[in-house]
Amino acid sequence: MTTVMTTVAKGQLKAQLLAYLREVERTGEELIVTDHRVAVLKITALRRRQSPAAVFADIRSHACLEKEAVLASTEEEWDVV
Repeated sequence: MTTVMTTVAKGQLKAQLLAYLREVERTGEELIVTDHRVAVLKITALRRRQSPAAVFADIRSHACLEKEAVLASTEEEWDVV
């Protein structure tokens, strides 16, 4: 997976700051800020909280859970000390 980073000069960023910030927020891609063609800052979007279902949605179809593995400890009697 290749990540494309947008690069912008400080002067251009100053002139269009709100537009750049909205783009970073919308796409989640990083923005590299340069000063005289040297990278000096990186602007990134904060991660949004996701539900557990959303986090595991892409692997749900690949996971296999055996019923015996879940119920094994509950079927045995527990000794109370």
